[in-house]
Amino acid sequence: MIEIRDKIYWVGVKDWELKKFHGEEYSTHRGSTYNSYLIKDKKIALVDTVWTPFHEGFVEQLDKEVGLANIDLIVVNHTEQDHAGSLLYLMEKIPETPIYCTKNGAAMIKGHFHKDWNFNIVKTGDSVELGDYKLVFVEMPMLHWPDSMATYVAGASVLLSNDAFGQHYASPYLFNDLVDQGELFQEALKYYANILTPFSDLVKRKISEIKSLNLPIDMIAPSHGIIWRENPLQIVEKYELWASGYHEGTALVLYDTMWGATKKMALSIAKGLENKGVGSKVFNLAKIDKNDVVTEIFKAKGVIVGSSTINKGILSATAAILEIVKGLRFKDKVGGAFGSYGWSGESPKLVEEHLRDAGFEILLDPVKMKYDPTPEDLKECEAFGEQFAAAMKEQLQ
Repeated sequence: MIEIRDKIYWVGVKDWELKKFHGEEYSTHRGSTYNSYLIKDKKIALVDTVWTPFHEGFVEQLDKEVGLANIDLIVVNHTEQDHAGSLLYLMEKIPETPIYCTKNGAAMIKGHFHKDWNFNIVKTGDSVELGDYKLVFVEMPMLHWPDSMATYVAGASVLLSNDAFGQHYASPYLFNDLVDQGELFQEALKYYANILTPFSDLVKRKISEIKSLNLPIDMIAPSHGIIWRENPLQIVEKYELWASGYHEGTALVLYDTMWGATKKMALSIAKGLENKGVGSKVFNLAKIDKNDVVTEIFKAKGVIVGSSTINKGILSATAAILEIVKGLRFKDKVGGAFGSYGWSGESPKLVEEHLRDAGFEILLDPVKMKYDPTPEDLKECEAFGEQFAAAMKEQLQ
């Protein structure tokens, strides 16, 4: 138990060994944390729990620190298992303890655990007095589940933001001013790109709503990763930036290849981009972590995707990324397609259709090459990159 503010304690878990999250969907190269908070005022409040596998140690530690019977109320900001997974085991010990959550939260808790506990349904602006402090609840539906909310600790000026403003990042330290800033913002950006991108319009509206409440915020304590205590609003400013069609003016060339022909095309296209002053990165989709690719797509303005043709379709690594990108609904991105083939040659057009379905504006007709590209073919690919760069730069003016 670590005191993060007077009477407010971190009682979470650092998961150093975590490498995948949401099943196998999200890579966590630096582990993660499950941040639970205990407020020891005249009343004792627990805000969120930890992921199910850690339930036993979590409940035992709470009992040791405060005595489970002394917990007056539990706040469930979000019912996903990484935050509410230990709730069942805790409630077996203290079944009458009131649970404060949104209407959707109560329904989802019942769906997860099939229990009808002492639910206290709250909405934005509702509050509960603890003594010196007061908890004020702010609904945050679809950031990133329908049940999500944040809890503001009035009197301490602390926002317990749940999944908003977090990162999958385990560190020896809890606070933003003590950790490597490059690592911190890399993980924060990756988290936003892979999880919150589809809800960017909601992010902007919710930030505006929170600002309109004129609440002093001296600390933002999310439910994953590092707590923001030095200039905590810097991460709010980043979210406002990231939610507004963010890009860094670069282009990304993504490909998969069977015998190297599509790779040659990709490198030539990238050369063309750079000839016209557009910085680019080139990645083989079969050899790079998919969540890192999504982060790179988020940072780029232009995304050019290529695949060899296989069975009148596209290679599986390319298809997987395109499916993920469709669900993330990126905005203000431009795209293009390319590919190689032996006899049928459907892949470039299929890639283009996927990009259109994902909301990308297609700048050029696809380019495709039969068999191994000749030097003249590669010059054509280079020219494609130059034309794409010129069209993209025109949009940026």
